[in-house]
Order: sequence, then C-alpha cells, then structure tokens
Amino acid sequence: MASTATSAAAVPTLASPVEQLRHLAAELRLLLPRVRVGEARETTQEFNREIFWRRLNEAAVKVSREATTLTKVFSGPQLPSAQESQRFCEQVHAAIKEITAVYYSLPKDQGITLRKLVRGAALDIVDGMAQLVEVLSSTPAQSPENNDLISCNSVWVACEQVPRIPRDNKAAALLMLTKSVDFVKDAHEEMEQAVEECDPYCGLLNDTGEDNSENHNDDDDVLGFPSNQDLYWSEEDQELIVPCLALVRASKACLKKIRILVAENGKKDQVAQLDDIVDISDEVSPSVDDLALSIYPPMCHLTVRINSAKLVSVLKKALEITKASHVTPQPEDSWIPLLVNAIDHCMNRIKEFTQSELEL
Repeated sequence: MASTATSAAAVPTLASPVEQLRHLAAELRLLLPRVRVGEARETTQEFNREIFWRRLNEAAVKVSREATTLTKVFSGPQLPSAQESQRFCEQVHAAIKEITAVYYSLPKDQGITLRKLVRGAALDIVDGMAQLVEVLSSTPAQSPENNDLISCNSVWVACEQVPRIPRDNKAAALLMLTKSVDFVKDAHEEMEQAVEECDPYCGLLNDTGEDNSENHNDDDDVLGFPSNQDLYWSEEDQELIVPCLALVRASKACLKKIRILVAENGKKDQVAQLDDIVDISDEVSPSVDDLALSIYPPMCHLTVRINSAKLVSVLKKALEITKASHVTPQPEDSWIPLLVNAIDHCMNRIKEFTQSELEL
C-alpha cells in the first residue's frame, strides 16, 4: 500500500485543459520576439532551394491541420481530458517549432528581402496560432464566437499565404517595389482628391444640417463652421501644394522606373544590390506620407519644406544606388538626370513659396 501511494504521488498532476491552452498561448507569444530577431543558422550543407520550399509548404500545411484539430476538440460539447489536451498542445507546439526552424534554415546569402518575407509569414503563423489558442482558452465551448473560428481565424489565412511567397530574392524585390509604387500612387490620388475638393473636411462640415442654421450666429468660432480658417487653404497654401503634388508624381515615376529596371535587368545572384535598392525604395512611401499629411490645413509651410527636403534626399539616394547597381547597364542613361532635374525643380519651387517662413 505504501509503495503504491508513493508511486502515485510521484506522478505529476496535469493542469486542466484550459490551463494547458493558456500555457501554450504564453509559450507562443514568447516565441514571437525570438523569430523577429532570429538569425540564419550556420551550416556546412549547401542550400537546396527546392528542399527548403517543400519543407516550408509542408510545415505550413501541418500547422493548419493542427489548428483545425485543436479547434474541433476544444469547441466540442465536452473538453478533452488532461492527457489528451497535453498531446494536442504538444503537437501544436511541435508544428510551430518546425516552421520556425525551416525559416531559420534560410541563409542570408539568399537575400535579406526574401528572408524578411519568409520571416513575416512565419510571424503571422505563430501570431495567428497564439490568437486561436487564446480564444479557445477563454471562450466557452459551443459559444457563437467559437462557431466561426475555422473560417475566420488568421492562422489558416497565414498558412495559405506560404505557397505565394516569392521563390528568390529578385522576385521578392519586385514584390516589395510594386507595393512601394502602389503606396505612393494611393497617396498621390488622395492628395489630388483633396485638392479637387479644395476642402478635405467639407463632408464633415456640411453635416450640421439646416435645422441648426438659426444657432450659427453666435457660434462662428466653434470648430467645424466655415469661419474657422484653420480648416481651409489660403491662396499661399494652394500655390505651395502645386509643386508638392509634382514632387509626389516624380516619386511615383522614380519607383516605377526602378521597378522596371529590376524586372528587366535584375540578376538573381546579385542579392546584395537588390536588397540595397529595396531598402532605400522602402523609405520613399513613408516620406511621401509625411509630406502628404503636412499639406492639410492648417498648413505649416516650414513643415512642408522640411518634409519635402527629406523626400528629395531619399529619392536622390534611391536613384544613386540604382544607377550604381547592375540593374542600370548604362549609368549615363538620360532618364536619371531627367528625374533628378524634375525633383530639383519641384524643391526649388517649394523653397520659393516657403522662403518667407524662414525670414520670420
């Protein structure tokens, strides 16, 4: 009897199914920062691209399958036993560890841009699984929230994106450059629309309705009424907007030309130069956004000038890096000086319209 009691006491008591889920979610959350800063693992084996992508796709399928299984067993009428819960949680954890291990096996010499895309996919999968486990651990079984988990949770969406990742650094670079072009295009269209409407807040201002017209007499200084000049562009503002729009158009033209050069002349083995082009091109869109935001009233001309100068600096650096790379076989090509001249012309006009601010 004594020996039986002793052996039973030696067996650790498993946590409840819900507690095991919460522990798993915490472990997955701890894994995220490690993946973000994780370096490629050193190996003496030659990298095999086909094997890598096959392993990554298989790992994603496995994670998706484990997510489905976990959802079904923890959304049923009865929770699994502690032992079964342990097995399910271990399988999920192993699947997640496997896909992160595949990411770590991608060496840097395959391209930083490509590694960023694979890392992003791995992070989305880990984060999606953590979200799923958190919901399962906090939402009662058979609740309305759990009924739609399989169709809407992000872990399945993230797993489905893995086969769509570009297979080499040139393809990855083209994808990122296309996104940059689209971002700048959207910003330019928003700026043009605001200028056409001449008042970006007119929709909000006109919602006051006729019923309130009799109360307008004494409230002219209230935000939202036409007398508030902070919501409108002055004539000087509208003059300054013109070269700002032209500068954003030039930004879009630069990115489009760079993307064309990479598509036509980019070499898959020149990963470092492609990475440099993508890195500097990635800075264009945020700089355009800063400029776009600064033109809205009340406009500070000095801020517009500063943001314009930052954008010009990024654009010229992007052109210099592209010109010096292998994607520009003829550096003396006339398109680069033409774009530089257009950029300089826009900046000079902006300086003219903002000179009075500097003299105050």
